[in-house]
Amino acid sequence: MKFYIDEDLNPKIAEVLRKNGIDAVSAKEAGMLQTSDLEQMEYAASAKRCMVTRNRNDFIKLTVQFFNEHTHHYGVLIIPGSYPGDRFALIAKALKRYALKYKEGMTPYSIDFL
Repeated sequence: MKFYIDEDLNPKIAEVLRKNGIDAVSAKEAGMLQTSDLEQMEYAASAKRCMVTRNRNDFIKLTVQFFNEHTHHYGVLIIPGSYPGDRFALIAKALKRYALKYKEGMTPYSIDFL
């Protein structure tokens, strides 16, 4: 499973994940800061990465849009507010567990909550 960490999450999450053998890249590393949610989703899809975000509402709408337009994407994983934003190691640990559980990745157009 490959993750794309949205800019609403700390880019250190991707660093911690990579140190633990999980393929992850942040929006900052990808040069995608301050781009629209649509552009973020398109980037994640083109890189065959699961979108990881706190932005539940917009990415649920985009998933429906992608489905209706037959535009493939590799899933959206929502990080709930119960994970404090400054606890990036905790978030990375939970993402690693998720990645190990779903090694083949999420099914297209799926949305899940960490």
